[in-house]
Amino acid sequence: MKRPTDSRRNFLKTSAVLSGGYWLGSSATARAASPNDKLNVACIGVGGRGSANVSGVDGENIVAMCDVDEVKAGKRFQEFDKARKFQDFRVMLDQMDKQIDAVVISTPDHTHFHPARQAMLMGKHVYCEKPLAHTVWEARELTKIAKKMNVATQLGNQRHANEGMARTVEAVRSGMIGDVTEVYCAIGGSRGMPEMPTEFPPVPSHLNWDLWQGPAQERPYSPEYCPYKWRFWWDYGTGETGNWGCHILDIPFWALQLKYPSRVDLDEVPGADQIDPHRTPKAMKTRLEFPAEQGHGALTLHWWHGSLGEVFKQHKTVPQKGSNTLFVGTKGTIDAGFDGYQVTLSDGGDPETPERTIPKSPGFHQEWIDACKGGPKSTCDFVDYTGPLAEAVLLANTAFRAGGGFDWDANAFKASGNDNVEQYLMSHFRKGWEVDPV
Repeated sequence: MKRPTDSRRNFLKTSAVLSGGYWLGSSATARAASPNDKLNVACIGVGGRGSANVSGVDGENIVAMCDVDEVKAGKRFQEFDKARKFQDFRVMLDQMDKQIDAVVISTPDHTHFHPARQAMLMGKHVYCEKPLAHTVWEARELTKIAKKMNVATQLGNQRHANEGMARTVEAVRSGMIGDVTEVYCAIGGSRGMPEMPTEFPPVPSHLNWDLWQGPAQERPYSPEYCPYKWRFWWDYGTGETGNWGCHILDIPFWALQLKYPSRVDLDEVPGADQIDPHRTPKAMKTRLEFPAEQGHGALTLHWWHGSLGEVFKQHKTVPQKGSNTLFVGTKGTIDAGFDGYQVTLSDGGDPETPERTIPKSPGFHQEWIDACKGGPKSTCDFVDYTGPLAEAVLLANTAFRAGGGFDWDANAFKASGNDNVEQYLMSHFRKGWEVDPV
């Protein structure tokens, strides 16, 4: 596969001009902190979801904040008046290398990869919002770097700390519904396919549009892209699959110890009105095949942007409020959401409550903070868990965009059986943002 790369000399030369000194770093690990010490944290993206993540780490020392939108960031900029403020994360990391232990990234999907990559290569711990990256290649690169640099990482699957999620995992693993052969997961609604912009007003004075675009191909500013609808444009977002996939697929990935699929396909071929080179769809139905491994037999995982109503009816199950997942086993079904589950056994019996084996989380952000200070790995660590999870989410998008399925060799990072796939697996960075693979 062709990698999104330029020569290292050209990359460093261009980056130095853009950032005033872009350092790739080579330290083995971030500086260790004792449990009683406070981390020095830098936050990249502090409006919207970023504001909530600031709250998650504000018990530590927030020493720097970076945002390309002075209005969106204004409240947090004022509140943390002692933190240094930046628009360009590259300048921030370069100038404050010795003052930063850890970085929180809460930017749009297309700008996760570069700050996460640079921070980890500099030996910084990283908390990054889902879906980790914009393409499958980026997700794999970040997973490799996290392992190489031995830094503490956490993907923003905040619901992973819910007690209801843990109870569902225990129920599935108890064997009460036998061997799980299929799982259906979905997010409802029909968000996607925004209007094509027809007017391109001047860029607001409070927004650095060039930095907001980052590695994406340059285009004129439009409020149809920023500040929120970016999620539904392929250049910037990953649609409802990227928005919700890591949250919802977290349930079966955790319960069944899933890793990488061997096949990715479409449950329903999209209509011509949903295939668009620029905009994400209003609906999609995909499936991922997983070979038998520790924790599960061979199984099919269906990921839909759409309703599971017909699936619940087919399995004679009335879903509880908030259900987004249905486990189909040889002895019954479990439907689940973020806050718990219900069981329907094939023999009509009453299931026994499984033993509690999963300890209560100290708090999702606290897990990561503790890991940064030498404690146990966080539950949504890139290397051991959420790297493969994010890849699965992005592979589903890839099959949709490629118009059909493909076999997936995760070890070789190779797709076969569909010539359209490679262009959607890889990243295509604009000039000045190219990188070399690790």
